[in-house]
Amino acid sequence: MADEAIVKIPSGEVLEDDDSEAPGPTISLPDSGDVGEGGKLSMIVQLVKKCLGVKDIAAMRLSLPASLLEPLPNLEYWHYLDRPDLFAAINDSNDPFERILAVVRFIFTKDLKFVHGKVCKPYNSVLGEHFRGHWDVPPVSYSSDPTQPPILRVHTSVPPSQVTLAQGSETVSVKSNRSGKSSKSTRSGLSLTSASKGKTSPTLSTAPTSLGDAGLSKLSLSPLNGSGSGRNEDKDKDKGHIRVIYVTEQVSHHPPVSAYYASCPSRGVEMAGIDQISAKVSGTAVRVAPGSFNKGIYINLTSGPGTGEKYHITHPVANVNGILRGSFYITVGDSTIVTCVGAKGVAYRAVIEYKEESWLGRAHFLVEGVIHTYNEGSTEHVEWTKVKHVPTARVVAVFDGCWRNHIRWRRTAASPPAPSTSSAASSPSTSSFSTPSLSETEYATLVDLSTLFVVPKKVRPLERQLPNESRKLWDGVTTRLLAKEYGEATKAKLAIEQKQRDEAGERKRKGVQFIPQYFEKDISSGIPVLTSAGRKAVEEELKECSETWPSS
Repeated sequence: MADEAIVKIPSGEVLEDDDSEAPGPTISLPDSGDVGEGGKLSMIVQLVKKCLGVKDIAAMRLSLPASLLEPLPNLEYWHYLDRPDLFAAINDSNDPFERILAVVRFIFTKDLKFVHGKVCKPYNSVLGEHFRGHWDVPPVSYSSDPTQPPILRVHTSVPPSQVTLAQGSETVSVKSNRSGKSSKSTRSGLSLTSASKGKTSPTLSTAPTSLGDAGLSKLSLSPLNGSGSGRNEDKDKDKGHIRVIYVTEQVSHHPPVSAYYASCPSRGVEMAGIDQISAKVSGTAVRVAPGSFNKGIYINLTSGPGTGEKYHITHPVANVNGILRGSFYITVGDSTIVTCVGAKGVAYRAVIEYKEESWLGRAHFLVEGVIHTYNEGSTEHVEWTKVKHVPTARVVAVFDGCWRNHIRWRRTAASPPAPSTSSAASSPSTSSFSTPSLSETEYATLVDLSTLFVVPKKVRPLERQLPNESRKLWDGVTTRLLAKEYGEATKAKLAIEQKQRDEAGERKRKGVQFIPQYFEKDISSGIPVLTSAGRKAVEEELKECSETWPSS
């Protein structure tokens, strides 16, 4: 929970985590006492003025009044699992083309909070703070048409006849009190759909299997049932939900850096990475880009159809707009690159290009992209960062649309054969390409984001959490924010910040380094490695019985 860490980086860069080492003066705002929209807007304008010319706001010492914060810990807010069912579905198909298509679909849905809700400012994490939780979701199913997207069965606005669970209303900002009940924040703009009716116990296998040289962790988790032929939904018939777990820890405070790990063992899918952003005021917006330690998202298929495949997903650049109006919204620019390595047949790569928005007029949130083949042994593809860079002969599929709404896709003449209704039971041919099932004028839906909403997570009740676990650590601030006691909330927040400074100073005086609990301290690769304590936390989360827990 302290705020000092040192991580040696092979290049010679040192990650130092001491308040006294943070660049520039402390940026702070006094609480105006006006918690109305006018008062908040005034404080935001003051903050923007203070940040003008600052090279990296994210690395600064920043202290805000609690009235500007949402009652939500930062580590809980960021997890890339707004649709855990689509994360789990990445490894459902025998066809490597369908698997990378599933990765692209996951990318568009991993941050649904920005599609259906407002941008909010959660609490700043403190060093050693950690968060863990899980989702129990029904596996996706598929139509007989292989060009159509999976059928999602939870938290959609699809008519009830097309889903297995009912819809309701839920908010992401939820405080679980010590009795285990849930109280919803009326302040959060992230109003999302719902906790489901009628839950079933997740089907979990505890038979261990070694990840070998998979690279993401040393954790031994369960393999897929069966031989890996066909789509995985057949293995889950009448077996209830599947579980996706998530563990994250703040490994540095200045600059703010966290490590995370997620897994769906029953699907043979795991994900890990380092979260760090760099932010600066650019015109009337805040430009947010990945920090130097943030090398992207890494997905590893540990068993099942895609065993051995690894996907590297880079982050685009985002802008937080509407600051001077107090009405925030996000636009995205640059590109996201998805690279698959370790494929047994055709090697695929995807380029997702976000179109730059005009300074004038409303934002359109447009995106286009391609999926193409490449040679793993070459480097020519590294420079293909825009759609126009990719040679036409390499393109096997194209997609376009609005990343806040509907995205469509189609195969091209260079596409591999489209699997038939029964083709999931046999391996795809990789020796040659044939005419695709979609012509160059026919498009299918890749994903309709307007129908999808954030799936609530399960988190252990406060009485079972550790002192430096996010909800337990910030409980005093959250309780007061929910009660609209903003002055007291600010005092509780300042007490937490002062404690971490005191502990950092004490470690510095003793010459003691901070060591993360759940992740190895060397994060230079961008792929964090779980410690024995981290593996234990993951295994505990997999075994948790959360039938009566509230979703949040």
